[in-house]
Amino acid sequence: MSQSEKELTYKAFMNREYAFKHSPFEQEFEFYDYVKLGDIDGVKKHMTPLGSNGSGILSEDGLRNLKYHFVITIALITRFCVEGGMEMETAYTMSDLYILKGDKCVSPGEIHRLHEEAVMEFTRQMNRLAHGMVYSKPVIMTMDYIYDNLHSKISEKEIAEHISLSASYLSRLFRKEVGVTISTYIAVKRIETAQNMLKYSDYSPVDIGNYLAFNSHSHFISTFKKYTGMTPNEFRRKYYRSNWGNNGTKS
Repeated sequence: MSQSEKELTYKAFMNREYAFKHSPFEQEFEFYDYVKLGDIDGVKKHMTPLGSNGSGILSEDGLRNLKYHFVITIALITRFCVEGGMEMETAYTMSDLYILKGDKCVSPGEIHRLHEEAVMEFTRQMNRLAHGMVYSKPVIMTMDYIYDNLHSKISEKEIAEHISLSASYLSRLFRKEVGVTISTYIAVKRIETAQNMLKYSDYSPVDIGNYLAFNSHSHFISTFKKYTGMTPNEFRRKYYRSNWGNNGTKS
């Protein structure tokens, strides 16, 4: 018997000795389905604390064990939400940001509070989606293409060629379903991404503007102010998180 087989056998023996069982799959996936459906009451009823009985031990270090379970939970929620219709870029951006926040937690209390915050935020997003408009396949493909290329120059002609439609037809369809032009949608999504980067990363406004393919730093500033009412520097001073645990802000 190999060393890994011995370790698995020992772990199974200890689990039996202490009557330890993992949470039933049905119960676990029922919780994720409630998140996917945006059912806030259902999520509150079925959500269990990280590291509770039945979740398994992934590290002998208590805090690290909670962090591992947190990452797994966020990864599963993200995939369920994408399957339920959440925009892929939105879902994975939220996932990345919450995992980064989790990595900075320094106590079990912090990671438990972050877990609840993340679960409820994903659920609220899905709830809003459930009460919103269902987009056609060409519009969804357009959104996905935009998300995948926010760091590059994007033209309506390029998008139309990618999904095999005429630019004029796609432009009319997108505006009819989404309520804004494709160019406005691109600008809004770039500014939303910039807001997240200003909040949760240490990249400078200049680097963020360059990464998001703005023509110049002045163009980035003017566009950012148009949609947020603040300059990038003002936004960072107000919202940058210097302490994940107590939600402190950096003055």
